[in-house]
Amino acid sequence: MKRAGLVGALDLGSTKTCAVIAEASGGSGGKVRVLGVGVARTSGVKRGVVRNIEETTQSVVRAMTIAERMAGVKVPTVFCGIAGEHIRTQVSSGLASVTGDEIRRTDMDRADESARAVSLGDGFELLHYIPQEYKVDSQSGISDPIGMTGMRLEVEMCLVATQSQAAQNLRRSVQRAGYQVSELVLEPLAASLAVLSGEEKELGCALVELGGGSTNVAIFQDDKLRHLASLPFASAHVTSDLVQGLSVTQSDAERLKEQFGVAYTALIEEGEVVELAGTPGQGPRQAKRELLSHIIQERLDEIFGLVHEQIEASGYAGRLPAGMILSGGGAQLQGVVELGREVFAMPIRLGVPGQGISGLVDNVQSPRYAVPVGLALYGTRRREQVDGYGPGGKFFGPIKQWLQEFF
Repeated sequence: MKRAGLVGALDLGSTKTCAVIAEASGGSGGKVRVLGVGVARTSGVKRGVVRNIEETTQSVVRAMTIAERMAGVKVPTVFCGIAGEHIRTQVSSGLASVTGDEIRRTDMDRADESARAVSLGDGFELLHYIPQEYKVDSQSGISDPIGMTGMRLEVEMCLVATQSQAAQNLRRSVQRAGYQVSELVLEPLAASLAVLSGEEKELGCALVELGGGSTNVAIFQDDKLRHLASLPFASAHVTSDLVQGLSVTQSDAERLKEQFGVAYTALIEEGEVVELAGTPGQGPRQAKRELLSHIIQERLDEIFGLVHEQIEASGYAGRLPAGMILSGGGAQLQGVVELGREVFAMPIRLGVPGQGISGLVDNVQSPRYAVPVGLALYGTRRREQVDGYGPGGKFFGPIKQWLQEFF
């Protein structure tokens, strides 16, 4: 069955691969109707880097097959998320002389090209180039200089790059599964489309994605991405701590975390116990749920401490009135918001996809789907524009307005 406006989205995490198939729901604005969702376990990706192409390929096949069966359609291409310590951001400035009586698109193109013409470092490739602001002569803080008069046009641009090898292995894994990668998209940018409001990005907020292998931190203010970091500690470390602390297998630890895990010990009622898998030498066992919670809270408290350090290093500590939004699989733990409020002393909420989507909404209303749903939204809005910002793309009015609104 063929349908116009179909978009495939793929989030390759360290523990799970998630696929979403959606279609444009009609009209402008990039809204989507979710048609299918597929999730498959994987061990081929570690902290955003493909370590085993065959395992990663098989997880893509499993997740996409489930999503396509649910949707009743097949898609040939996917928008794929990318994140991790191999991502690099830098701010670059560009300059162009105004050639006519007023600033035209060609002047902006030359300024943008000048900002992009910088060395990214050996082995890096450009993912996104996002204008922060323009300056005409001595007037700064301009979002759209078209039609203005001046002699000198400057642009401040955020460049997002990734290690080429990491990108190539990601593309190769998806291609071996039978799909083409339309575009690699920075995961925090994708997730922001699904879970952040325009007001939050304007006022200032931190989006924290608690993934399986890494924790990504993105700070937004004035509708712009201001800071990005990836921390090598996440939900997988919580699972490992449970393995050691409770003497259980990896699979049992994951089950205990998902079914009985609580990130804030104060929420546990006294005397609660959980059943542990028996061993040949010990037989059936029990553990206090408070102990399970304590192990989880200690690790998450450490991770939140590292996030707090990143916020302070960015210079935005105390300058995020919209607070923090938590997404990713780790954000599904009961009590994670309460623990976050105690650590950060700021407003905190869960980032649950909901805006701009219809269809199988109930299937994706969880923090773990922020990235794949955001990728579907991103892909739909990109396809609404013939060209746009990105490697190989040109800059035209509508896509510029969209990127400045959301990024």
